[in-house]
Amino acid sequence: MSLIWSLIKRDLTLSLRQGGGVGTALGFFLTVVVLLPIGLGPDQALLKRLAPGLLWIALLLSVLLSADRIFQQDYEDGSLDIMAMGPVPFELVALAKAIAHWLSTSLPLAVAAPLLGFLINLEPSGILPLALAMGLGSIALSMLVSIGAAVTVGLRRGGLLVSVLVLPLYVPVLIFGISASAGGAGPDLATPSLLILLALALASLVLSPVAAAAALRSYLN
Repeated sequence: MSLIWSLIKRDLTLSLRQGGGVGTALGFFLTVVVLLPIGLGPDQALLKRLAPGLLWIALLLSVLLSADRIFQQDYEDGSLDIMAMGPVPFELVALAKAIAHWLSTSLPLAVAAPLLGFLINLEPSGILPLALAMGLGSIALSMLVSIGAAVTVGLRRGGLLVSVLVLPLYVPVLIFGISASAGGAGPDLATPSLLILLALALASLVLSPVAAAAALRSYLN
């Protein structure tokens, strides 16, 4: 566990020193949220109704934007080869790097989303449900995007392919995330959706590292 935690700290330190990852994702997220009211018009009722869904789509796209940073640099400098031969199972290495991506990118976006939601007239009663849903959903988003990043790690300009591969996997997270974020929907709809979102996050924590490690081994062997 100490080696896994060291790998997570290493990736977080590199992310902070190099910059660009979380900054680009947050900048993109903020740009989308600012431009949406201009594109949809000044109808406050429409913005209030669409706010949770719009924030989820902005979060999804922002996470995809930083997908290639999960494995690409370590693949290019040979660090992945060393990790594959190390004492830590490669599945746990993939899990650690996905967790580092969640901590450095997806979680900050999930925390910022309820605050930025006021720009698109998010109702106050929807802040807590949105924060809970995005906190859980962001785990699944980082885990699932790590699969796409692993499949395309050896390809140049694989960003578009990552989107094509991962977007179908994002659909259940998006559907139940929006349902759990609807503040006016009531507990009868929000609670089951939140539980399903929790199940998706837990399933992705177990299955995604296995799939990502298998994809990475195909490039390393």
